[in-house]
Amino acid sequence: MPTVAPLDIDGHVLAVEFLGDTPFFASAAGTVHRLEGGDKISETGQGLLTCIRDPHSDSLVAGGEDGRVQRISADGSVAELAHQPRKWISQLAAGPQGAVAYAYGKNTFVRLTDGTTKEFAEERTVEGLAFAPKGLRIGVARYNGVSLHWVGTSAPAVNLEWKGAHTGVTFSPDGQFLVTSMQENALHGWKLDSKPNAEARHMRMTGYPAKVKSLSWSAKGKWLASSGAPAAIVWPFQGKDGPMGKAPLELGTRANIMATSVKFHPAEDILAIGFIDGMVLAVRIADGKEALLRRPGKGAITAMSWSKSGKLLAFATETGDCGVIDIAG
Repeated sequence: MPTVAPLDIDGHVLAVEFLGDTPFFASAAGTVHRLEGGDKISETGQGLLTCIRDPHSDSLVAGGEDGRVQRISADGSVAELAHQPRKWISQLAAGPQGAVAYAYGKNTFVRLTDGTTKEFAEERTVEGLAFAPKGLRIGVARYNGVSLHWVGTSAPAVNLEWKGAHTGVTFSPDGQFLVTSMQENALHGWKLDSKPNAEARHMRMTGYPAKVKSLSWSAKGKWLASSGAPAAIVWPFQGKDGPMGKAPLELGTRANIMATSVKFHPAEDILAIGFIDGMVLAVRIADGKEALLRRPGKGAITAMSWSKSGKLLAFATETGDCGVIDIAG
C-alpha cells in the first residue's frame, strides 16, 4: 500500500512541483515550501497567483498580485525576473533558452535570458500562455482563439480562430496539436502540421459537466487527460487526426464527485487523478486498473506532480492538507 507523508500549510496551495527529488509547494499566501530534511520556506512577496516548473531548467517561475515574476531555484533562492507594479501576473510560461513569458491585460511579454523583452499585443485579454516544444514560439489564448508568435522574428502572428473564450492553452509534446480549455465546458483543438496557408484543422472536445481546469499529456503525447467531470476524461492523440471521430476514455469514475486535477506519470501510461474531496487515484491506461493512493481529505486536490523517477507523487489542496505519496510504500 502506498504511504503518505503529510504536510500541512496554512490556506490554499495552488501548485506543487518537483525539482530533482524535492517537492516544492506554492501557497496563495506567497510562501514556497520545500520538503528537504524538513519544511523549508522561501518568501515570494504577497499573494501568489501562479507557479509553474520551468521544464528547461531546474527551477520554478512564479507570478503574483504584486506584479513580480520570480524564479525559484532548487536551493530555495528567489530571483526577480520582472516587475510590473499594480499588475496581476496570473499567466506564465517557461520556454527554451531561459525564456519566460508573462502577461497582463492584452499584452504578452517574453523575457529572454539576456534580460531583453519582446512584447506582443492582442486585441483581447490574454487568458493563457504556452511555449511550443520546438523553436522559440509562444501560443497566446484569448477571446475567439489563439495567437502564435515567433519570438525571434518580426513575422506576423498566426491566428487560430474559434468563437468563444479560451482560458488556457497547451501544445502536444510533438508540437503537432494545440489544445485550449474554454469558458464553456469544452476543449478545442487545432492540428498544426497543415501545409503553409492551409487552415489548421479543428477538433471539438465537448460533453463536460464542468469547466476543464487541469490538463496533462502522457509522456509520449498519445493521450491528453482532463478534469471537469466525475472521472478523468482522456482523449486519444496517437492517430494523425488526434481525437477526431474517437470517444475519450473515462478513468477513475466516481458518482457525482468531480475530478479536479490530473497528472500523467513521467514514463508510463499511468494517470494520477485528484478529486474534489481530496481522494487521489492512479489508473493504468492499458486496462483501467485503479489503485487508491490517498483517501479523501479536507479539501479539493488543486495540483499534483510526479518525481522524475515516478516513485513519488506530491499533491496540493485548497485547504493546505498536502503531502507526498511513496508509490512503492
